[in-house]
Formats: sequence, structure tokens, C-alpha cells
Amino acid sequence: MDYTSPSTQFTFDVNASPFFKKDNQNYINVVGVKQLNTLEYMSLLDIFLSTNNIVEPHYHQNAAELVYCISGAVLVSLLNPFTKQILNYQLTPGQVANIPQGWWHYQMATVDNTHFLSIFNAPSPEVIFGSDILRLTPPDVMAHTYGLDVNLWRKAIEPIKASTYIGPPNNKKFASTTYQNPQYNQFYQNPF
Repeated sequence: MDYTSPSTQFTFDVNASPFFKKDNQNYINVVGVKQLNTLEYMSLLDIFLSTNNIVEPHYHQNAAELVYCISGAVLVSLLNPFTKQILNYQLTPGQVANIPQGWWHYQMATVDNTHFLSIFNAPSPEVIFGSDILRLTPPDVMAHTYGLDVNLWRKAIEPIKASTYIGPPNNKKFASTTYQNPQYNQFYQNPF
């Protein structure tokens, strides 16, 4: 980076950089090296969610993620690939959870007006969304692999037309169940 260049940027308004918007209460803003050219080896998502809205299950193949709760409450859930257990951490303002690189995870607001940051140790985090795995894997491969009826599988994933980002869909026609909050793992112990 040439820090003497007139194009060098040291500030940026994250509010002017939408990544995804479901509605006025559920949206994600982004800042990375593409938005702020002096930003090295890190990036962040500025996430706003209302109750029971979820950043869909996904993983980052090139970055670890630190989730920092600013307001409201967010449930951070991750699959430990070594123990094969889902770990659930309820964060409130000032608390953080670390998601190691490559771990399957999702975040859900448990109250309205939840605001949190997802901070990455990469200039632009790569992501693979669960919705993309479900809709882009050929139905006959899924049916063959898991012993499923291919027509039932096609019907089950038919509503998934694109990456979901924030769920559930606004069209509640396809939301057949209500998610039950799991038991939380103990999160915070004061080290002092």
C-alpha cells in the first residue's frame, strides 16, 4: 500500500455499504479492503436483526470470526467438528464469541433491535451458505447419498431460489416450524 497516494483511505462509513437487506430491521453492512483500501488482514460485517431472524448456517473457509454484541441479544451456534456437538452461546452487549476458521455456524437474534459485529481475520471473508449447498447440489446426488426420495427432496428445497443470508423467508408459507432456542453453554466467567 502506498500511504502517500491521494487515493489512500483511512475512514469509511459502513452505513453506506450494504451487503444484504431483508427488510428495515434485518440487514447486513460490510467493510473490507474493497471499501477501505488501507484495511489489512481484517474485515467486518455490521449486522442488525429482529427476534428470531437468523444469519443462515454457513462457514468461512478463509477466516475465523469474532462476534461482538453491541445491543440486544444474539445466540451464536457453532458445530464443533471434533466433538460433533452444536455449541450455543447467548451474547448480550459487550460479550464476544469466537468461531474458528472453517466451522459451520449461525447467529440468531433472541430479542428485537439486536446489533452485532462479525469481525474477520481476512481482508474479505469467503463464505459458503447452507442455502447454496442445498440448492446447488444436484437432487439425485443428495437422494442417492442419504437414501432420500428424490422427488420429496426436490419439493423440500424448491422454495430455495438464491442464497438466503437472513432467514426465515418473508413468505411464511414455507416456514412450517418454529425454532426452539436450545440450552446455552455457559459463556462468561469473570477472570478477575
